[in-house]
Amino acid sequence: MSNETTMNQKKLAMANLKQYGMMIALFVIYVIFLILSDGKNAAPMNINNLVMQNSYVVILSIGMLLCCLTANVDLAVGSIVAFCGAAAAIMVLDYHIAVPVTFAIVLLIGILVGMWQGFFIAVLKVPPFIVTLANMLVFRGLTMVILNGQTKGPLPQDFTQVGAGYLPQIFMQVGGTKIEILALIGGLLASVVLVLLEIRSRRNKLKHNFVVAPMWQVVAKLVVIIGVLNFITAKLALYMGLPLVLLIMLALIIIYSFITNDTVAGRQVYAVGGNVNAARLSGINTDKVMFWVYTNMGLLAALAGIVLAARNASATPKAGDTFELDAIAACYIGGAAVQGGSGTITGAVIGALVMGILNNGMSLIGWSVDIQRVVKGLVLLAAVTFDLYNKRKSA
Repeated sequence: MSNETTMNQKKLAMANLKQYGMMIALFVIYVIFLILSDGKNAAPMNINNLVMQNSYVVILSIGMLLCCLTANVDLAVGSIVAFCGAAAAIMVLDYHIAVPVTFAIVLLIGILVGMWQGFFIAVLKVPPFIVTLANMLVFRGLTMVILNGQTKGPLPQDFTQVGAGYLPQIFMQVGGTKIEILALIGGLLASVVLVLLEIRSRRNKLKHNFVVAPMWQVVAKLVVIIGVLNFITAKLALYMGLPLVLLIMLALIIIYSFITNDTVAGRQVYAVGGNVNAARLSGINTDKVMFWVYTNMGLLAALAGIVLAARNASATPKAGDTFELDAIAACYIGGAAVQGGSGTITGAVIGALVMGILNNGMSLIGWSVDIQRVVKGLVLLAAVTFDLYNKRKSA
């Protein structure tokens, strides 16, 4: 076996360790709060709330992962979420613009905001930390200005459907229990798709002589993911079925997993984060990569702003407060490397679920917001320490 193959296997084993470790941690955290809350966090209504309340973290963490892959973060996303949500509410309530048109305009605003940040980062070479810190203040201030410091609402039902609505429902009675059938079918279909995608990915890697994980690891990973997926859909079937926002999140996960794994643009992001000088010498336009990464973050922040406003049926000046910290924490808890160049969409989503379960579980057992922040901070510190320890150990 060549030294290169051995090195690749070690890197793959390390990546799998972080990925599987967080899956196990997710399960353990959930079981702990299951015991502490006397089973309240397993109630169908709570699972539904868990999905809806943490949709913004998943959406933001997907975009934030690309920033983390370049060894940077975006501190402005919480303020952009608030600004875009406020803009959407004003357009619908004050200017009576149709909801679909409003959504399109707000997403465009998000893109323009992302391009604004990308211009300073990629063209003027201002460090991303400074640019996004400045814009965190700018867009929080603009949110206060356009809302005049007041809450704007309530929003109409066709707006709130995005964050609080459900897919078409087909209920049936089973032994006196009402079950939504499409949620169960959706879980089973998603399980089949996951298996087929994993088989396709493994075959492609073997075809090109890439190192792949042992089959038992692949099977174990699929069993865990499919088990969690069907547990969630079964609980949702006992409530109101599949939330519309869940479909949005699944679509984003699939799209961005494809981008990061199977496109040139995605691989360039990893290259820039791994070694920006080597990437530049290999012909990659690193400025272009940074520009589109932050433009994309603006787009997803706008989408999160729409979802949050729809969920709350209103826009508030304090919306999105500390959202950037949740998104960043989700990425690093999910295995993104502090130095950049390493991380996956799946890992970021797992990190977001960890954050969501922590928030939900601590709220159910009555822990104060102050204590919740302490716990989340310690979890983030532990995740980053674990990542750095593994890197030093494998060096």
